[in-house]
Amino acid sequence: MDDFRYTKNEIMLEHLFGSLTRIKLLRLFYGNPERAYFVRELSRTIEIQLNAVRRELANLEEIGIIKQTEFGQSKDEEVGTERSKYYKINTGFFLHEELGALLEKTQLLEERNFIDLLKKRAGSIKVMILTGFFTNTPDVGTDILFVGEIKSIAVAKVMKDFEKFLNHPVRYTILDEKEFSERREIGDRFLYSIFEGKHIFAVDELKIS
Repeated sequence: MDDFRYTKNEIMLEHLFGSLTRIKLLRLFYGNPERAYFVRELSRTIEIQLNAVRRELANLEEIGIIKQTEFGQSKDEEVGTERSKYYKINTGFFLHEELGALLEKTQLLEERNFIDLLKKRAGSIKVMILTGFFTNTPDVGTDILFVGEIKSIAVAKVMKDFEKFLNHPVRYTILDEKEFSERREIGDRFLYSIFEGKHIFAVDELKIS
């Protein structure tokens, strides 16, 4: 696997759901169930042409997966205009939970692919810890901690592709082994918050866990 622009799982989902645009919209809506989006905002967020987004929104609304709501328009906008038409997930859809579970399983598979790609490209990784976004602990100051001789440019490239896949930012921190050891010895607050919170070791050559 070279990047996250078009993985095997996305190909499988495209066959299942009908289009990549539809998949990206579903991921965005399910990942932000409280939010409502207007059409142009959706087009910018998922980086898909406006006409394709309009078409898939109509399909999803007809099926009942999403619903239209009119709120948040400015004083200059008329109700019923495209800007005042907001779309959000319809939690009352009869297959809402099942569809969400399927999307979640697919994301877990992609996260595994993402970790494997980082191991291959990021350099000499001594420790890689997943926390924050990956463990549903957003108060931690990072989502991934790397320790070792890390290729920062390669990591940034993989992260950029994965963020596009997720439609969500991923925070990461890089420390060399010396700095990591020194900060552990003095009880560094940042590292303490990681180890005291929920975390997952993806790499642990230093045998910390």
